[in-house]
Amino acid sequence: MTRTPTLPAFAIFAAMIAAAGLPLYIHAPKFYVDEYGVSLAALGTVLFGLRLLDFVQDPVLGKLATVWRNKRGLSVCVAALTMAAAMLGLFSVAPATAPLVWFAVMLTLVFSSFSYLTICFYAEGVSSAQRIEGQGHIKLARWRETGALLGICAASVAPIAIGGYGGFAFAFAILTVVALWAMRREWGGSEVESSTGFAGVLSDPVARRLLMVALFNAAPVAVSSTLFLFFVESKLDAPGWEGPFLLLFFLSAALAAPFWSRLAEAIGERKVLLVAMVLAIAAFGFAVTLGAGDTWAFGLICLASGAALGADMTLLPALFARRMEKVSPGASEGFGLWSFVSKFTLALAAVTLLPLLESGGFQAGQENTEDALRLLSLLYGALPCVLKLLAIGLLVSINFEDKE
Repeated sequence: MTRTPTLPAFAIFAAMIAAAGLPLYIHAPKFYVDEYGVSLAALGTVLFGLRLLDFVQDPVLGKLATVWRNKRGLSVCVAALTMAAAMLGLFSVAPATAPLVWFAVMLTLVFSSFSYLTICFYAEGVSSAQRIEGQGHIKLARWRETGALLGICAASVAPIAIGGYGGFAFAFAILTVVALWAMRREWGGSEVESSTGFAGVLSDPVARRLLMVALFNAAPVAVSSTLFLFFVESKLDAPGWEGPFLLLFFLSAALAAPFWSRLAEAIGERKVLLVAMVLAIAAFGFAVTLGAGDTWAFGLICLASGAALGADMTLLPALFARRMEKVSPGASEGFGLWSFVSKFTLALAAVTLLPLLESGGFQAGQENTEDALRLLSLLYGALPCVLKLLAIGLLVSINFEDKE
């Protein structure tokens, strides 16, 4: 296949996938707490249990993406429509059984579809980038991740902007149809006819370390996403500001992503990533000092940490995709592992942080003690700093000249 990829189509499809990812960890737990009175600990346990499924599911889906390579367009269409239906079931349909069980079933469908779509989409990107003149991986990543960040922006504020969670789910279904139409000619299934399997990915030292960097670098975002609404509502005492802060955070990331990618083309991805990681540490560290009423200061934190996220989301996948081009050209298994790592951090944050907050005396939407609020601040701000430092150490240690 010699046709040049349509980069705006990748941006639209990335926006659709992203709208079903991170925003669910922001919206779904609070929605089921407020609407159905489900406990934080129970929701955290369910989220972690669903991600345990990924230990088996994501690698298997990566293998299926390779097996179904020649029918990728059809399989992607089925997965996307399933995800849209489950999103409607999660937010627009009254639970047909116990709310916690319904929550688990709908999220299983959403996350399974999300995993398969992510794996196919990023694997297809490895092949498509080879047909782009110049630094194809970075150019494609710039469109893809900017689209993803704009999708997160829209999904983060949609429940407020378009009439609640039901409106959000309906808008997501429309976006799904638009994204499928935009990408209809891009599913070439990759020109690679053979697969190295998981062994080909995990036996490569650079690929292994990049997966570890992804784990520790995604963890701070997982922590802040899990605790964001509670931090704004209880620590800042700023109910109603959640939507504007989320929009500011993700819009900052979307606007910064093209800047980071162009800078990376000039001086290299690793140097740019390290600068962004230090910026994130400064932002998260400052968050620990905030108290009630510090809304303007938190706005600056959202700008800085959002800008740092733009580098993470654009450059790390580009680095991994370039490595997959060398060690596992089909890339489906590699991005099966990448998808697992990315989502596992969100689940681990939910299963550890929400019960820990509850055991520390924190109660959502109610008056809390100083000790409970201090715990919330440390988890929201200090813990991400430690995790970012670990990611920096791993990234610095990678020797990209390691033999395959």
